[in-house]
Amino acid sequence: MKKGKKYLEASKLVEKGKLYTKEEAAKLVKETSITKFDASVELVMRLNLDTKKADQQLRGAIVLPNGTGKTKKVLVLAKGDAAKAAQEAGADYVGDMDLITKIEKENWFDFDVMIATPDMMPVLGKLGKVLGPKGLMPNPKTGTVTLDTAKAVSDVKKGRVEYRTDSFGNVAVIIGKVSFTEEQLVENMNAFVSLILKSKPAAVKGEYVKNISIASTMGPGIKIDSKNFDK
Repeated sequence: MKKGKKYLEASKLVEKGKLYTKEEAAKLVKETSITKFDASVELVMRLNLDTKKADQQLRGAIVLPNGTGKTKKVLVLAKGDAAKAAQEAGADYVGDMDLITKIEKENWFDFDVMIATPDMMPVLGKLGKVLGPKGLMPNPKTGTVTLDTAKAVSDVKKGRVEYRTDSFGNVAVIIGKVSFTEEQLVENMNAFVSLILKSKPAAVKGEYVKNISIASTMGPGIKIDSKNFDK
């Protein structure tokens, strides 16, 4: 794939093979953004995990201290008090069978996150085939199957991100926008990396973090020295 002129210019600012401090990386990711829009900043960690083993697959969610810069639309499947609480917490859509039918019949997906109370899960099963591939299926591990719908909604609105390891042991999350201050990006980086360090599976031998890098949308990758993060 031929890289554009802007990308090549931007990548000249990144020294090949250099491991940057997180502060340098936050500054550089802002300088190397080449889009006209306010690009997202993604952090990728390559971990020494054997993801064929269930105990070495990481999955969860975190509310980043400074959010992600993106407001997400939240749909909540709940009844009674749990539905009322979700509405008061600012959910965009609240319902039960009516919304399930709408998704099923109209192929409607005008939302980013789905939260459900445990009693809704059996009926949601039939939508697994469409929700699963889109990453929208609620899951207790990420806090999206819960009775506390108010907390779940407010966490998402505050900038909660979900993460899971891919088959190569990489975890990727959006940690903000290039319009964020360097301090905000570093705070979000610290919060996420320290969570992943704490989540190290007991079975992992030797080096756990292979490398850490950040990049803006369409911008070059910037490698960060993993020793920069408190273990």
